[in-house]
Amino acid sequence: MNKKMLKNIEWGILISCVILLCIGFVALFSSTHDDEYEEFQKQILWTLISIPIMIIIVFIDYNLIAKISPFLYGIILISLVGVLFMEPINGATSWFKLSENVTIQPSEFAKVVLIIFLAYIIVKFQQRDKTEINKIWKLGVILLVAGVPMALIVLQPDYGTVMAFVVAVAFMLFAAGINKKYIISVILLVVILVPVLYFYVLPDHAKTRIDVFLNPELDSRGSGYNLLQSKLAIGSGRLLGMGVLMGNQTQLGYLYPKTTDFIFSVIGEEMGFIVAALVIVLYVIMITKAIYVAKTAKDDMRRIYCNRNSSEYLHSIW
Repeated sequence: MNKKMLKNIEWGILISCVILLCIGFVALFSSTHDDEYEEFQKQILWTLISIPIMIIIVFIDYNLIAKISPFLYGIILISLVGVLFMEPINGATSWFKLSENVTIQPSEFAKVVLIIFLAYIIVKFQQRDKTEINKIWKLGVILLVAGVPMALIVLQPDYGTVMAFVVAVAFMLFAAGINKKYIISVILLVVILVPVLYFYVLPDHAKTRIDVFLNPELDSRGSGYNLLQSKLAIGSGRLLGMGVLMGNQTQLGYLYPKTTDFIFSVIGEEMGFIVAALVIVLYVIMITKAIYVAKTAKDDMRRIYCNRNSSEYLHSIW
């Protein structure tokens, strides 16, 4: 790795990622010790696999990746259709099950491929004039390209991932200079459609999740149970935490699933407020650094893609 490449690395993002990775390893170690550390070992394995892949990608010209993005987009669409025919896991057909312990979720790869492909399309549309994106048919193409994989993910169903896509696309369009009239129109449309979707479109289980999220006490022994236990775990950690492997909610099985959805509760209970707050601060640093990189990018492709990264960090905090 030459000096120029080292100079161009945004060290704030890299260091934040490493610290978050270390905190995550500790939390995962603690939350899987009653399961022979299976998830912890898998996480270490995938981390070791991902590091050389990351280094290789650093050396690949991003313009080359952008040029092959239409091909990658096609593969993603095929995989998103194929996964719909798989056996449901926890009520969703979101994974290809390769073995008893190995599954692949195409929607995670779709996040990267779709954004690169969208950035590629937007830059192509704006080659002659930055305002070209505001033409109805071109904006329609962009929304169609984004809408097809999102519709397939809704069918799984995986509404959380779809929301991540919506936020990412919104950030990209904003960074690309979309006309304010469209932004205002979308905001008004959302205000009108949200109540309609809630009362007439969303299935009962989705509405229940929203209701319980806003007020867990509505069903404290049912749908709100996990959320209440997670809040209890975080509160029990106080300033310095109860200690790794010492959290009551974590170790006695009251948090579920503690290795994924409620891993932050594990951090709060066993490592305390200081480490839990550090996690949030690190994400804020990553977001601000990503926005800075976007603002100082030398071309539109990097600028638009970096704004997408900012939205992804926001989704991670959520």
